[in-house]
Amino acid sequence: MHVRSVTVGADRVDVVLNVESAAAMRTSHDGSIVARAFDLLPGLADHRCANDDGRPFSEEIADTEVPHLFEHVVLELMARSGSPRTLKGETTWDFRRDGPGVFHVSLAYDNDLVCLGAVKAAARFVEYMLSGGDVPDVRAEIEALTALRARPSGRPT
Repeated sequence: MHVRSVTVGADRVDVVLNVESAAAMRTSHDGSIVARAFDLLPGLADHRCANDDGRPFSEEIADTEVPHLFEHVVLELMARSGSPRTLKGETTWDFRRDGPGVFHVSLAYDNDLVCLGAVKAAARFVEYMLSGGDVPDVRAEIEALTALRARPSGRPT
């Protein structure tokens, strides 16, 4: 998965992601993804999720699109750094229009710099969740995101 583009709007950040491999498009392709996700960010277990079956994210995570996991990781990082837990995101796709593996993630924010920092960190976190390797330093990332709140934002908060 890689970030193709990021656009900052008045109240949302829109991210276009590309998942190159159809086999790796869903979290269910590797059972260790969920364990790494919850070990790294236990707060994901409390996320709510709008889906056709009404399942909480703690169940949805076992078989969902990787960009949907990315969406929730961004929101969790933002919440851990002081953003309201009521902020929402949405993951959509139209492979006929955009091509295979192209996803759109739209994220509400209270501080654009924090959201952008969370997007950057979430890309690294999801890469770890997918592949393993060196465990990201969650505390350092949260501290860095929290520090961004003290900087003047380019958008009203």
